[in-house]
Amino acid sequence: MCGIVGYLGYRQAAEVCMEGLLRLEYRGYDSFGIATVSPEITLFKETGKISAAKDSIHLNGTCGIGHTRWATHGVPSKTNAHPFTDCTGKLAVVHNGIIENYAQLKRELEERGHTFVSETDTEVIPHLIEEQYAGNLCEAVAKILPLLEGAYAILVITEDTQEIVAARKGSPLVLGIGDNEYIFASDGLPILDYTRRVIYLEDGDLADVTPAGYTIYHGAEVVERKTAVLEWDAADIRKGGFAHYMLKEMYEQPEVFSNTASSIAENPSLLCRLRDARSITIVACGTSANAATVFAYLMETVCGIPTRVVLASEFKYYPTPKNDVVIAVSQSGETADTIAALKIAKEKGAKTFCLTNVLGSSLTRTAETTFYTRAGPEVSVAATKSFTAQVAAFMEMVNIISGGKLTEDIAEIQRYLPEVLEYDVDAAVELVKDAATLLYVGRGLSYPIALEGALKMKEISYIHAEGYAAGELKHGPFALLSESTPVVAVCLSGITYPVMMSNLKEMKARCAPEIVLGNAGDLDAEEIADVFIPLPKVSEIAGSILASVVLQMLAYKTAVSLGTDVDMPRNLAKSVTVE
Repeated sequence: MCGIVGYLGYRQAAEVCMEGLLRLEYRGYDSFGIATVSPEITLFKETGKISAAKDSIHLNGTCGIGHTRWATHGVPSKTNAHPFTDCTGKLAVVHNGIIENYAQLKRELEERGHTFVSETDTEVIPHLIEEQYAGNLCEAVAKILPLLEGAYAILVITEDTQEIVAARKGSPLVLGIGDNEYIFASDGLPILDYTRRVIYLEDGDLADVTPAGYTIYHGAEVVERKTAVLEWDAADIRKGGFAHYMLKEMYEQPEVFSNTASSIAENPSLLCRLRDARSITIVACGTSANAATVFAYLMETVCGIPTRVVLASEFKYYPTPKNDVVIAVSQSGETADTIAALKIAKEKGAKTFCLTNVLGSSLTRTAETTFYTRAGPEVSVAATKSFTAQVAAFMEMVNIISGGKLTEDIAEIQRYLPEVLEYDVDAAVELVKDAATLLYVGRGLSYPIALEGALKMKEISYIHAEGYAAGELKHGPFALLSESTPVVAVCLSGITYPVMMSNLKEMKARCAPEIVLGNAGDLDAEEIADVFIPLPKVSEIAGSILASVVLQMLAYKTAVSLGTDVDMPRNLAKSVTVE
């Protein structure tokens, strides 16, 4: 979940690495560091965010590596921050991933006289390289890779050469190819300012980059990897005048929904395979799992195809039908749990699909077939437009498979998305911002919307929030209800409305304050609510998706009112590359 950057060219490497790490802060932001060759190895490490200390970085040299950390081994500190050097200080390494056998390797190295200063797993890597290094850095790195168990993307430099050696196994690594310059990064965002030409390294690849060019090895063989072109633009990763990336990305949702929905029809043969599926299993985590649950409801009710959602981290404990279709969903395409689940499905003989936002990501190389969302880069840790894009993709899949049964629902969402982004949720913010616990409830399609609304609130405001199917409250959670436990309810006209209204009355009888998202003109819902948010008079399907955007705004404005770091909430990272 950490982010790494490396640069070799004619610019000051520290500046390129620092700007690149700023682009990757969503991957971790408890500490960071940069190393350059100038001509000796020089280091700068600091705790906290790069933006707070970037003016303190004064390193020279046109070859360097950088790292922004999400702690796995050892607390956030300068000592545990990357890069790490060997005993001589002539080698420096940055690493994303986890070395599972580091403890054993560390004991063996200590027995051979090596001294360690950190609590991290990464520090064993430069010491192992030191033992093998005799003037050829690429050869030394190649020799130690078989010793490493687990996942890694590593960059290595030495003061003896202008050179970066990179290797990957299970963690993403991209090589940007510019004019007389090369940039490594965990994803394409840091590369966009310099070039759009990239190579996505494969698992097991070792890359050796010098001023003369690059060579990629797979095992003992030199291999050619295709050059891809990044579709995103550098302007896409700037705030564009918005106070936060999250707010900017929320306002991009009308365009994202339309672009993604219209792109799904480009894969008619793949949709036929879904139409003919005996059953479908979706594996996903977090927000993607909530979007997948929307899909499951629609596939079951509209198309009559049995569909289940399994959390990717739990998939290994479920049996996988051999003839099942398994769809993996991940915004980044690098979610470790989701990739592991898809590999299991593939080994069991299932047909594998993936839905992701990132071209060339690891998930796309695992799945047999890929659907892409059209969300563009999402920088804020809390997913907003990627959720909407995934829902758009799923809705259009169902629409095509069902022969157009969701056409009107999709049109209603497209029509009203810009409108609901402007809703005034200030009264609701005042009701929830001082609460210790919130309950989000819905039924049917509104249930995953409640789950997602609660997730957004807890992620960025740090208020404990739980999503429930409204009918489940009486099976335990009713014990939590009181005048200090607000309830956020999605109650829309349709099949769930009568029983949802009964649930609202039951909760009101327990003195719980209620924020109700209902259809405009619903006097009964408005009367029972402490705060009523009127949604357009649309179908229950369309209304549920519109409600998700309002709940995003409620979470955002609550977080702003509480002064939390909206884009980089504590303890979280955007791309979860560890299981």
